[in-house]
Amino acid sequence: MSIKIEETRPDSPAAVQLISELDTDLQRHPYPPQSRHAYSVDKLLREGVNFFIASYNDQLAGCGGIKLYDGYGEVKRMYVRPSHRGLGLGKAILNRLAEFARERDVNMLRLETGIYQTEAIGLYDAFGFERRAPFGEYKVDPLSVYFQKSI
Repeated sequence: MSIKIEETRPDSPAAVQLISELDTDLQRHPYPPQSRHAYSVDKLLREGVNFFIASYNDQLAGCGGIKLYDGYGEVKRMYVRPSHRGLGLGKAILNRLAEFARERDVNMLRLETGIYQTEAIGLYDAFGFERRAPFGEYKVDPLSVYFQKSI
């Protein structure tokens, strides 16, 4: 069994497919518009987000991106297909994003996720992220959880 993670454009067919699945999944939850912070494919491109897709045994399985700021990288659009959860893909994607950041002299990862993303919150806790206050352009929102981790 093998996990393969490769960088791709956010508008590649595989990335668009996974982002679409993620958006469909997020729509199941009762987040109001002001609590929805997900970047569209166009915004991922405009904002210069570096994007990665993960395969498991040659099957498209997940994705994640990172936007670099002065002093930290923000994890964006993390997703693992439900059929591939529990196989270590989320940790593998996070490790690749952290490696990408460190190669660019960035030693802090931050992210925002919604309170209903319990599996994601569990992943971030297990990966050693710590909860923090809002950062960047984020505001206090009872439907959001903010994390950071030194890498």
